[in-house]
Amino acid sequence: MGGALGALFRYSLCHIVNMTCSTAFPIATLIVNLLGGLAMGLLTGYMTYKGMLPFNLKAFLITGLLGGFTTFSAFSLDFVLLMEQGKWTHAFLYAFASISLSVLALIGGMELMR
Repeated sequence: MGGALGALFRYSLCHIVNMTCSTAFPIATLIVNLLGGLAMGLLTGYMTYKGMLPFNLKAFLITGLLGGFTTFSAFSLDFVLLMEQGKWTHAFLYAFASISLSVLALIGGMELMR
C-alpha cells in the first residue's frame, strides 16, 4: 500500500513539474529525489532523536511510501539518456546534483528533527 501511494505521489509530482517546466534537464526526478532524501532524513531523525516508530509504520513509511516515491532507477535512466544525447555536461551535473543535494537534504531533515 505504501509503495503504491509513493508511486502515485511521484507520478503526480513529476506530471505537474513536467507540465510547468519545459527543459531537457530531468528536473522532476531531481525534485523527487531531493524530497525523498529530506523525508528520509526527517523520519530517521525523528526515530533517532525523538523515539522509535512501530515496526509496521516504519516499514510502511520508509520501505513502502518512500521506496515507491524515490526514483533512483529513473535517475539512472535519465543519466544514460542524457549521455546518449551527447549532453555530457548535463548528465554529470545532474548526477552530481542528485547525489550531493539528496545527501544534504537527508542531513537537513535529520538536523531539523534534532
